[in-house]
Amino acid sequence: MDIQLFIVMLLLGLIGSFFSGLLGIGGAIVSFPLLLFVPSAFGVAHFTGQEVSSISMFQVFFASLAGVLAYLRANNHQAAQAAVIHKGLVIYMGTGILFGSLAGGLVSGYLNGKTINIIYGVLAIIAVILMLIPSKGQDEEQADQSLAFNWAFAVMIAFLVGIVSGIVGAGGAFILIPVMLTVMRIPTRTTIATSLAIVFISAIGGVAGKLTTADIPWEATLFTVIGSLLGAPLGSWLSARMNVKYLRYGLIVLIALTAIKVWMSIL
Repeated sequence: MDIQLFIVMLLLGLIGSFFSGLLGIGGAIVSFPLLLFVPSAFGVAHFTGQEVSSISMFQVFFASLAGVLAYLRANNHQAAQAAVIHKGLVIYMGTGILFGSLAGGLVSGYLNGKTINIIYGVLAIIAVILMLIPSKGQDEEQADQSLAFNWAFAVMIAFLVGIVSGIVGAGGAFILIPVMLTVMRIPTRTTIATSLAIVFISAIGGVAGKLTTADIPWEATLFTVIGSLLGAPLGSWLSARMNVKYLRYGLIVLIALTAIKVWMSIL
């Protein structure tokens, strides 16, 4: 086993999954650029855009799973009552994003690394714009399962997000969260917890697509997954104890920085 590769990939998986649990994202918005630049900077590996997409998809799968389990445990112990996973949103949006991500994962096998990076960069810009739009969500204290939403729109937007997220190897939450907050007006804490469950369903389709068509560096992927299982529960624990205003600001800064980094590499 390459110890240097193990340490670098473990830390990258831990960092990406920490933000996954903290902000309700799959972690790809963080891990994709890190996987693209950090291993080569330390000289431990040189991954193509296609390989990064594959590693990122597996990282999203395990990070979102660990984060969801952490939220469920917290709710069972009444430690994070405001961060409840909305079952209706998970069912409708999870179904749409599952089929979309499966299709996107299959398509990604026929795209080159630069094209995948460009798609990722465009999505990040759109996400930042949506997050900057002021939104008046439904009451944060409202009972979670009574939230009102248009189920047909939820399925449609989740399917479209699933396609593009499957292509870039992301769970899609960095697009899904701005839509849920700004367009669907879902409360912040409910959005964060629920989006993580939706991302997990998305990752099922994305992983299936990658297994079918993509080139997967298995050793590096395994090391990243181990880190993911460690970081997500910690992020979920901290998220339940943070002010929602700071969680939203954190999302905006995170997405903006990664968008800048990716476009710098493309241009």
